[in-house]
Amino acid sequence: MNNNSKITHRHPSSAAKLLPLIYDHHKPWWNQILDPGSEFVNQWNHIFLVTCLFALFLDPLYFFLPVIGGRVCMTIDLGLSVLITLIRSVVDLFSVLHMAMKFRTAYVAPSSRVFGRGELVTDPKMIAVRYLKTDFIIDLAAALPLPQIVFWFVIPASRGRTAAHSNHTISLMIILQYIPRLLIIFPLNQRIIKTTGVVAKTAWAGAAYNLLLYLLASHILGASWYLLAFERQYSCWKQECRKEQNFTHSPSCTPLFLDCGHDDMPERQYWLKNTKVLTECDASTSQDFDFGMFADAFTEDVASSKFIEKYFYCLWWGLKNLTSYGQSLDTSTYIGETLFSSLICLAGLVLFAQLIGNMQTYLQSSTARLEQWRVKRRDTEEWMRHRQLPPDLQDRVRRFVQYKWLATRGVDEEEILRALPLDIRRQIQRHLCLALVRRVPFFSQMDDQLLDAICERLVSSLSTKDTYIVREGDPVNEMLFIIRGQLESSTTNGGRSGFFNSITLKLGDFCGEELLTWALMPSSNVNLPSSTRTVRSLTEVEAFALRAEDLKFVANQFKRLHSKRLQHAFRYYSHQWRTWGACYIQTAWRRLKRKKLVEELSRQESGYNYGGDMDRDEDFENGGGDESPSVDSNGQFLGATFLASKFAANTRRGVAAQKVSSVVKTGKSGFEMPKLFKPDEPDFSAD
Repeated sequence: MNNNSKITHRHPSSAAKLLPLIYDHHKPWWNQILDPGSEFVNQWNHIFLVTCLFALFLDPLYFFLPVIGGRVCMTIDLGLSVLITLIRSVVDLFSVLHMAMKFRTAYVAPSSRVFGRGELVTDPKMIAVRYLKTDFIIDLAAALPLPQIVFWFVIPASRGRTAAHSNHTISLMIILQYIPRLLIIFPLNQRIIKTTGVVAKTAWAGAAYNLLLYLLASHILGASWYLLAFERQYSCWKQECRKEQNFTHSPSCTPLFLDCGHDDMPERQYWLKNTKVLTECDASTSQDFDFGMFADAFTEDVASSKFIEKYFYCLWWGLKNLTSYGQSLDTSTYIGETLFSSLICLAGLVLFAQLIGNMQTYLQSSTARLEQWRVKRRDTEEWMRHRQLPPDLQDRVRRFVQYKWLATRGVDEEEILRALPLDIRRQIQRHLCLALVRRVPFFSQMDDQLLDAICERLVSSLSTKDTYIVREGDPVNEMLFIIRGQLESSTTNGGRSGFFNSITLKLGDFCGEELLTWALMPSSNVNLPSSTRTVRSLTEVEAFALRAEDLKFVANQFKRLHSKRLQHAFRYYSHQWRTWGACYIQTAWRRLKRKKLVEELSRQESGYNYGGDMDRDEDFENGGGDESPSVDSNGQFLGATFLASKFAANTRRGVAAQKVSSVVKTGKSGFEMPKLFKPDEPDFSAD
């Protein structure tokens, strides 16, 4: 078989034997070959595991079928038997479907496991032969409806059947079939772990799964205790009945009297009046027969209670004694009872230790990272106290540690991404960053390929309140693109006295654009550019950072970054350019206002001069007859003199400003008036 599988996979001549895996739409579903590692098979394995656990829970319910139906008689709960039969038939259908799927599920050839996962054998004949040689017998034994057949067909056809006989037969079938059902659980559990790594996807689900297994063991133990209690009661009845099987008692006791199906026999009614079975087999008053650990089933009226009350009492009994390792049990010298008590002790010890170990493992896996964070936080506190950091600085450190935990939950995202293949890493970065990067207006002008290259190199950056991202004059080593929060960006124009400009950066804004100018320079030196602004966080800020070396790499690899459209977008959205443009517009507007004022004063002066000359000519022609015109003329001369002096002062101020400006531009004088210089413009031209 191994040689055939090797030839099947390594020689092209046998390629016809390799059938396509699910799902080939050209073939019916019953001819499909399933991949054992596919999502469909994995989901089915989980469903079948739940079904198997439910079957293990269902079979012990057969132990609750015997009930005390009257005085000194036992019967079978018919309603409960019908319900259990219907449910078990449905569960058995899942077992049949699982067997059918295993006939159509490929397997990994043992000879191909040299490297990697190995190659799948998809030949239906080889799959069937392998399954028939390995797990078919166990699966078939677990899927057979033996209890249903025995209870509804075999027992009714037998002669002299009684409730005790039916109970013994059904119990024997359940115990025999319970073994292959348990043998199915363990390989199925290992197959799921081998395929997916874990049975449960979350830690709490894994802990609940182990707790469910422990409750299942308690359920089986409680049902077995109920069945053995009935067997102990029936043994007492038979023992007393044998004592009355002689000629001194009339009528003589027979086993049929212990079955509620013969309750209407006249002989049994007369026998009940004279028998000592009622007193000798009473668990609360009997002196000759020791019920031992099964006395509670009759002193607490468990055997005659309703099914729900009976079931939960037995479950509690099993859980109590399994947890306490049977230390509270009061047993008799009966061998079966002592063996059952020993089994409870050993099973409780093993199962409880396994439960505690597995639950501790699962719960620790969910809290391990939290515990690491607590240890790191404690170490940070001790270090800050040891180094005697100021209280305000300690508070900032605490806020950052707390904020980083809330944002990442202690997960090192960069380490996870580095372990993945390049294509998957790109897809993840695109999923995480692309939609957020597109919110930045400067990036919205770029094509998808350029955005993918940028997203691949973006790293997350977290900042708490009142954190200085960069200070004015410090080297800029990264560009920051804001996703959440607000930043304050301010400048004093290199320490210019009386100059201060401040803006607020929000979602979609960016800072550190000096780095883009540096990266786009064809012959940029090693030194990083200096920041022209001070950037401080006003709230908790989440952003993407693009480091200097990554931006330089993208700028060198993608020449499309050197385009006029990006140049205009950079100028429009850059806050440095906006600040410079605003100051430039303010300067131009003030110059225009001064020019208009000069023109207006010049026009007014020329008007006053022209009006004064006309008045003097008229006075000369009139001979200066009256005194009042002379007074008006003097008033006009005073007004003109005042306006002329004001005009001269403004003119001198404007001329001085123009001279200083010309000196600054030409550089002919050592005196330079500080001003807001134009930002460096990136070289968007191609090399």
